[in-house]
Amino acid sequence: MAQWFESFQSPAAVEANGHGGVPARGVGAPSPLGALRSAAARIGTTLDEGTTYAELTREVAGQVGVAAAVLPVRGGAGSEYEAVCGNPAVLPGVEWAAAVARDTAGLGENGVVQAATGASGPALCVPLAVNEHCYGVLVCAREGAPFTHAEEELVAFLAERASSNIRHAREYDALSGIVGRLQRALLAEPGRPHPNLDVAIRYLPVGQRALVGGDWCETVRLHFGRTLLVVGDVMGHGLEAAVDMAAYRSTLRYIASADLPPHRVLRQLDDIASREPDRRPATCLIARVDPVRGLVTVASAGHLPPAVIDGSGRVALLPVPVGPPLGTGLGGYQPATYRLDPAQALMLFTDGLVERRGEDIDESLDRLAGLNFSAAAGVEDVLDTVLARLDARNAEDDVAVLAARLQDRSALAPDMQR
Repeated sequence: MAQWFESFQSPAAVEANGHGGVPARGVGAPSPLGALRSAAARIGTTLDEGTTYAELTREVAGQVGVAAAVLPVRGGAGSEYEAVCGNPAVLPGVEWAAAVARDTAGLGENGVVQAATGASGPALCVPLAVNEHCYGVLVCAREGAPFTHAEEELVAFLAERASSNIRHAREYDALSGIVGRLQRALLAEPGRPHPNLDVAIRYLPVGQRALVGGDWCETVRLHFGRTLLVVGDVMGHGLEAAVDMAAYRSTLRYIASADLPPHRVLRQLDDIASREPDRRPATCLIARVDPVRGLVTVASAGHLPPAVIDGSGRVALLPVPVGPPLGTGLGGYQPATYRLDPAQALMLFTDGLVERRGEDIDESLDRLAGLNFSAAAGVEDVLDTVLARLDARNAEDDVAVLAARLQDRSALAPDMQR
């Protein structure tokens, strides 16, 4: 490549100078090394493979005065040229480029294969490869004089720059696919509540690529027609928080099978989590709904209080004693019990629903309490309304929200009232 600094000129420079010598560099003009660095910096600006192709062909076409294109190799074969820059009529056939991609044993000194003619003139083919992994080939061609050794070196250098970025792009895509599959595995559906309770759940992870984060909702059937409703929020975001979320959720299901009151469920969750030093802390709110007696018993581990929407559509927050977050090992959770009737809807939520940057949490909760709902709104309508009015789809944190309403027992079949 050192030879390039002394011998290479772009076609525009040759024409301006009138001969093949190196033109004098004017004051303030970039040095050959600086120009080369600038050209390389314009390739690989993102982790999108198609964008890298376009940046590479655009740079090669401008530097060498050619038509340029990329033939990607995916699944062991190439199909057609992509990111064509310049006149596609001068490019050689795809079959030639594909043959170079399949057999790189005959590469020249600079990793370049030069054909005597392309469609109407000389052509170069440069494999886009890293450590014997070929991701495709760069093809460039023009009408007129054959490519010089310096031009070959320049094209090979730019292709090497692009190859490294393409490798990173494909590794990133592969890792994203693994993360997506793991997230889908973690995104377990909540259990089914008793049929005497209508329940709706919404979950909105923050970020475009996330399927699941640290927020979660759960419902667990208990004896005598009761249902445990749970929302939790693990500290942090992304896959790491989701893994801990799955651990809390699994542990909760195991503890809940003993039919303990909510505050004792929290105490056992806290004990187990505190013995695992790598487990992230989490807040959690548990509500045990007893439709037969028309009661709800609530306990909180550092979580925001639940809301109740009355028969007129007004919202009130239920006061709940707040204990430490799960994972601290401090315990100290206390229950609170309230009356609940079929005209009311109970709503549990994580802080992403209401919190806004720079706003006091009391103001955030007041905004929720100031909402009005239709008196006849079902639980699905309740969640649609609250998500829309609080603009939850643009929240800065994960959002999990659950709404529940007792069914009118007079409308239930006898076997569903037990």
